[in-house]
Amino acid sequence: MAQWTSAVGAAQLARQLQAQQPRPVGPGARRPPAYRALADGIRLLVLEGRVPVAARLPAERELALALSVSRTTVAAAYEALRTEGFLESRRGAGSWTAVPAGNPLPARGLEPLPPESLGSMIDLGCASLPAPEPWLTRAVQGAIEELAPYAHTHGDYPAGLPALRQMIADRYTARGIPTMPEQIMVTTGAMGAIDAICHLFAGRGERIAVESPSYANILQLMREAGARLVPVAMEEGLGGWDMNRWRQVLRDAAPRLAYVVADFHNPTGALADDDRRRDLVDAARSAGTVLVVDETMNELCLDPDVRMPRRVCAFDPAGSTVITVGSASKAFWAGMRIGWVRAAPDVIRSLVAARAYADMGTPVLEQLALNWLMRTGGWEEAVQVRREQARENRDALVAAVRRELPDWEFSVPLGGLTLWVRTGGLSGSRLAVAGERVGVRVPSGPRFGVDGAFEGYVRLPFTVAGPVADEAAVRLAAAAQLVGSGAAAGAEAPRTFVA
Repeated sequence: MAQWTSAVGAAQLARQLQAQQPRPVGPGARRPPAYRALADGIRLLVLEGRVPVAARLPAERELALALSVSRTTVAAAYEALRTEGFLESRRGAGSWTAVPAGNPLPARGLEPLPPESLGSMIDLGCASLPAPEPWLTRAVQGAIEELAPYAHTHGDYPAGLPALRQMIADRYTARGIPTMPEQIMVTTGAMGAIDAICHLFAGRGERIAVESPSYANILQLMREAGARLVPVAMEEGLGGWDMNRWRQVLRDAAPRLAYVVADFHNPTGALADDDRRRDLVDAARSAGTVLVVDETMNELCLDPDVRMPRRVCAFDPAGSTVITVGSASKAFWAGMRIGWVRAAPDVIRSLVAARAYADMGTPVLEQLALNWLMRTGGWEEAVQVRREQARENRDALVAAVRRELPDWEFSVPLGGLTLWVRTGGLSGSRLAVAGERVGVRVPSGPRFGVDGAFEGYVRLPFTVAGPVADEAAVRLAAAAQLVGSGAAAGAEAPRTFVA
């Protein structure tokens, strides 16, 4: 019986390998043999989670053709990986990826570290902050006080609690976008919302246009749904959307969906202006593409003098083109898994009908807590605290990285929770592996791209401040030194988290 649970095609693996930056070589040192470089490249993809564990690798001949190398080189690389515990094989079943005993299983997304690892590791993987208190406790207490009438019902509300749907609709209306509660569906976080939209609009094999870079977990969700991702390059720095590229992709590829983050883009921090928003809606409408707009960062404007553009859905008054996704997870707390969809009533009805075969509905108590926050003004107070905390963290992290890693380049965003950093010519994948050896967890750039793009980048979230931000930068500098010396690309892999 085969031990692999997925497969990686030769062309896909070749693209990922060819996008990797070469292993650094010190003065006077020889470059590693071709088979060793290939083995290191595959091992790096496994350690980073971009090639999953238990994935069947291409046959030696297929990969050799895709890479334009000899079959002997591929065979030697596979044998080296087997010796190191990163590959298992069985006659008739092929070869599949593995991890040696003692290694932590790599994460394919950006999951937070388990609590037992937090004492030894600075976690820069998850862009989430602790809950703002006392508002979380007050909201839960308020929800409990209002729970009794709902407890006497079956508790299933596939579209969401009517009171919360009305509250969210009223908030859009107050911002100049008339909205009825029939245009709102409450979901289990933004991920639940986008998963439902993808299943409704984009079956397996359908094209979805995505910003390049884009949010790693959403990209992975779409891949696992069987979508064909069409990347659209962002402008450099905080420039945001390149509208010439968007018009070309929408016209030529005719994607069924397009997914964008207009407000303090994750990971770059870019903020799309009114003109770009209007132009993208017009281009999507002309192409017949449904535009899914992620607004989870909308309320995290960190500089008070910034004038926020209009919501993207304001440029689609008929509601035929734009589907908006919002969430409490970024602006308030990741543990409050409440998201929502704003769309035309017929789209909402279709999403609700399909939900019966997914998660049925969102927890009632959490919906009541969010409704209490929004009704009492607690939401605005808590979000203001969140902005101040994120601003302090951003400024501390920027200062620390500039001091410890002056060759790294980035633009400081006006909001959001992330810093997109060019790593001075170092491999982001190797930095991620080296970081775990020195006690800092950082996601590499290729997680946010398609097929190995952004090897020279990492994403740093605004989740640490003060001495912890300083120490994080010191550890990143130590990881960079390991990568620069070539130590991070050697055959010995990290076995456990640093003590």
